[in-house]
Amino acid sequence: MLITGKIAIIDDENMVTKTLKTLLKIEGFSNVDTFNNPDHALESIKDNPYDLIISDFIMPDMNGIEFLSKAKEIQPDTTQILLTGYADKENAIRAINEVGIFKYIEKPWNNSDIIINIKNGIERTRLKAQLKNKINELEIANKKLEEYSKTLEKKVDDRTKSLNILNIKLNTIIENLADGLVVFNANNVILQANSTAKKMFCADENSITGKNFFELIINEKNKKISKSDKILRDFSIIDYNENKKIPVEISLASIDVDGENLCVALIRDITFQKENERLRDDFIATLTHDLRTPLLASINALDFTLNGELGGVSDDLKELLSVMKKSSEDMLGLVNALLEVYRYESGKLFLCKTHFSLNELVEECTKKLEPLLREDNLTFEICSPEYAFIEIPSSIVHSEPANLAVAPKSGIEILINADKNELRRVISNLLGNAIKHSKKDGKIQIKTVYDLTKKALRLDIVDFGEGLNKEDIEKLFKRFSQGTSRKRSASTGLGLYLSRQIIEAHGGKIFAAGEPGLGCTFSFILNNSVIENQAVL
Repeated sequence: MLITGKIAIIDDENMVTKTLKTLLKIEGFSNVDTFNNPDHALESIKDNPYDLIISDFIMPDMNGIEFLSKAKEIQPDTTQILLTGYADKENAIRAINEVGIFKYIEKPWNNSDIIINIKNGIERTRLKAQLKNKINELEIANKKLEEYSKTLEKKVDDRTKSLNILNIKLNTIIENLADGLVVFNANNVILQANSTAKKMFCADENSITGKNFFELIINEKNKKISKSDKILRDFSIIDYNENKKIPVEISLASIDVDGENLCVALIRDITFQKENERLRDDFIATLTHDLRTPLLASINALDFTLNGELGGVSDDLKELLSVMKKSSEDMLGLVNALLEVYRYESGKLFLCKTHFSLNELVEECTKKLEPLLREDNLTFEICSPEYAFIEIPSSIVHSEPANLAVAPKSGIEILINADKNELRRVISNLLGNAIKHSKKDGKIQIKTVYDLTKKALRLDIVDFGEGLNKEDIEKLFKRFSQGTSRKRSASTGLGLYLSRQIIEAHGGKIFAAGEPGLGCTFSFILNNSVIENQAVL
């Protein structure tokens, strides 16, 4: 591939310039300017960029070294070649060193050699131009990089300041928390504690870090602690300054920091809460004494009057006294329900488990409630006990209808281990609820299912009344819930809630299923309650 470019040839002899131009034209160089006067050449160099300048050394007005020096000032990146005689070698070498010319060529020259040097000179100029462009690009890129670096440095500096401010705020919040905060590792060794925690433990930074967290707190009920526990209750801390125990509640959260599993414990002083619980105990005791006793006295007095033991009573007065007695009994029922709920919630009620027949208990409950059936002409249907696999639901409340799919076996009598009086309360509550929501001339089914493999039992009470929608089912077993959003009931809303407390105290589950207009099924399951080898066929 021919390398062409713009060439300037300067020589005082016209024959030399014509000869070179002809040679270059033959070799494919068409853009060649020739000059026989150095001054004319300099004027052209000012206006035209050249890839190569070839100058003779011996010229009358200006020698080649002087000319090339001035040409370099105008076009410093253009390659220069000096034509010289053999006797001027030393001057040519000096020109190379002082002016920085590319080559010197002795006269007479070899055509092939001069063409090669010209091509190399043009290529040198182009390479220098490309290099200069790359250097300029690099300088521009470097400036951009410096600007970006400064911008990035400023952003990093601003972000670092923001993080420092945030860290200061976070540390301030942690240090001033009303609750104690402790961080410990997988071996329960304390790594960090805030000032509140140090005050709780009556310790400073050096005396608390490095200690086992669970050796500093007192497990009041010796409960086994598992890794899945999120809240620890019934724990306390010794306040050595005041020589007293501080009841605490501890929230645990697991975190991962740089691949290390840590635990954050938030310790809350619940002294005030415990005091409130004591006040509540006093209130319940007062309520029990100050309300139950006069209510019972009032009910007994009304009974004496209605029975005629205190003299004759007119029919109108009997009706009024009956209403008063019913209101007093309802009030007593509310007081008793509140008391029972409190006992379960406070953990002060202990189950008294005995061995008894669930079938007999069901019959006993239905007989006591038979007078309530007469008003709407309802009947109880006690189904024969059945064997079946009992699937324990994952949630307390189910919105899907129950589907037992069991194979009945008649003549089964099973003894169970449970608190008979508390279970009687649950069955009576569920039966009473079914009576309230059954249609006239209808029936209420009671089904008992036993799973002897799991030692589990299931009791279903089915009514064919108005049913329940999903929204109502989800609220059934909550405190003061009256079971339906369609109408207001006169009940306290504590019966189903208390039933749930009783069943869960037995380690079981209670739930409901139903659809609007299709009736409702209330069920409870007790696990490990069937006594082994007590099935009588």
